[in-house]
Amino acid sequence: MTARQTTVRTVLFLQGPPSLFLRDLAVVLARRGHRTCRINLNLGDWLFWPRRGAVNYRGRLRDWRAFLTDYVSRHGVTDIVYYADRLPYHVIAGEVGRAGGINVIALEFGYLRPDWITLERNGMSAYSHFPADPQVIRELGKDLVAPSAASLYSFPHAKEAFCEVLYNLTSYFGRPFYPHYYADRIYNPVIEYISHIPRILSTRGNQRRSHKVLHELVDRGTPYYLFALQIDADYQLRANAPFRRQADAVKLAISSFAKHAPKDTVLLFKQHPLDNAMTHWKSRIHRLARRYKVPERVRFVRAGDLRDQLTHARGTVLINSTVGIHALKHGCPVKTLGVAIYDMPGLTFQGPLDDFWTKADKPDPDLCHALVAVMANTIQVRGNFYSRAGRNAGARAAAERIARGCINEPGALVEKPPRLARARRMGLQPADDLGRQNPQRGLIEPDQA
Repeated sequence: MTARQTTVRTVLFLQGPPSLFLRDLAVVLARRGHRTCRINLNLGDWLFWPRRGAVNYRGRLRDWRAFLTDYVSRHGVTDIVYYADRLPYHVIAGEVGRAGGINVIALEFGYLRPDWITLERNGMSAYSHFPADPQVIRELGKDLVAPSAASLYSFPHAKEAFCEVLYNLTSYFGRPFYPHYYADRIYNPVIEYISHIPRILSTRGNQRRSHKVLHELVDRGTPYYLFALQIDADYQLRANAPFRRQADAVKLAISSFAKHAPKDTVLLFKQHPLDNAMTHWKSRIHRLARRYKVPERVRFVRAGDLRDQLTHARGTVLINSTVGIHALKHGCPVKTLGVAIYDMPGLTFQGPLDDFWTKADKPDPDLCHALVAVMANTIQVRGNFYSRAGRNAGARAAAERIARGCINEPGALVEKPPRLARARRMGLQPADDLGRQNPQRGLIEPDQA
């Protein structure tokens, strides 16, 4: 480990999920005798940190590096924890931390959802240090116990939505208090949240129609492939995929499907459950299907039971969604179009998309079992960000990992992120040191923000 080994750690928290999880984690660490501190970047950060010891950064993004370098030096910071590892402030924080020999820890929703939290050293996806070699995964997993698939904690989706809206609107309208904050958002939050209203009001109807489409396919014995859409604003898409827009991936999939998939098959698109409807996916997908002369072979659903959809699917195409892990656990062939932590020989299809439709094999169940076991024991902790029981469990487990300095342990830490080469081949141009990234192409230029 390159970070300082100290008995008492000083943990700096930057932006977290829109919940009280980071507050709870700080409380657990403090009770264990460790020091915690926080830098708020906007009013939403301030709102979700009801605790002393926070500093408010109101400067410009171009001055953030100098400010943070001085701060971590003066406070003897040993660990930096943040959520959304490609947020421009966090990209810079990662560089500052590594340059100073500080543990840098990326926090996210768990790969093994619903009730897991991800803790990874330095970053995720293209920047993950988690092994990409299936033989290493098999070796690491042979003595590890895979977790139970049963959900231990409820996940209050309504509370998640409320906190998300509260955080982003507070940040937006609180801009006079943090006038130079760079939000790096695609959509205006007010317009975006208004656009959710029709989706919320039509939830039951969407479920009913989606259920009908799936059962028509199953009852008729029509083989289909599932394409799981993601959220356009997600950094997994913006920084870890070779597409300027998700629509480009949709076009690629329909074009390839029309030319190379068996004529009796259907391509079923599933909208992400939190999609803001700013993109009219149904009309766009149907328009593309007509262009490629397969209108009767391309279907779209806004909802539905993912487990049922995966159970009956001949294969799943996605960019890098965690739906891929669920598909692997269901024994469903998977093709990724972006950089994904689970993309490796023996699990996902390694050939071109054009060949996937006819040549994909089912994932190796033993390798899948090993992957889940290794993830659960090295880069995942049980819990969630929103229910009280889930927050408490996650905070205790995360505090234990941070206090012991054992993120990615035992053994799941490759010195150089093993997916960087694949990211470069996709045209993402990531830097070895996780350097400057532009939000549109995976590279940012803070000085110009």
